Amino acid sequence: MKLHHVYGLAAILFATAGHAQAPFQKAEDAVKYRQSALSLMGTHFSRLGAMANGRVPFDAAVAQENAALVRTLSRLPWAGFTPDTQGLTTKAKPEVWRETERFQGASEKMQAAVAELDAAARTGDLNAIRKTFGDAAASCKACHDHFRR
Repeated sequence: MKLHHVYGLAAILFATAGHAQAPFQKAEDAVKYRQSALSLMGTHFSRLGAMANGRVPFDAAVAQENAALVRTLSRLPWAGFTPDTQGLTTKAKPEVWRETERFQGASEKMQAAVAELDAAARTGDLNAIRKTFGDAAASCKACHDHFRR
């Protein structure tokens, strides 16, 4: 790759890097953002679960696509848990803001479990997907149990 292409790519990445972390204009926008990301993540996670649990035939390519999407989506919703969204009528419990370190730890644990699920899906091994799916599902449930109404 030519050096000017590298500089151009670096400039584009630098210019767009802040968009995911940009502040929301309204608290309601932050809530919509996080709810949308979590909803999409749940949809794609459920597709993996249907294969892992034998409800639909296993398709390695479909599993890989969904696992990759879940992994990407797992990084997004946390930016929407802004302080100004505390107290709005949502499914988030007040513990999200009272126990921020625990909440952050739960999100990081889920992201790590989802990364393992993505790695398992890339192997095309249904048994590996089943094991890592269970671990990822347990990390989601633990967070929901403590931080979601």
